Amino acid sequence: MTEPDTTPDDQTVAEDERDARAAHQADRPPTAEEEAAAEQAPPVSPESSEAYAESIERGAKVKGEGQIDL
Repeated sequence: MTEPDTTPDDQTVAEDERDARAAHQADRPPTAEEEAAAEQAPPVSPESSEAYAESIERGAKVKGEGQIDL
C-alpha cells in the first residue's frame, strides 16, 4: 500500500500562514457563572505547577519526531 500525497498545495499553505498571523481571541467574555466557578476552584498544587513548567521546557527543546517547525 502506498502513502497518499500529503504535501499541502499553495492555497493551503497561504491559508495556514494567514491564520498564523491573525489575531486570536476568545469568542466571548466569561459568564458570571463561569467567573464564580473559577474563583471557587481550588489552587493548583505545587507538584502540578512544577510538572507543567517542566513539560513546557521539554517541549520547547524537542528535536526530531514531534518537533514543530514554524
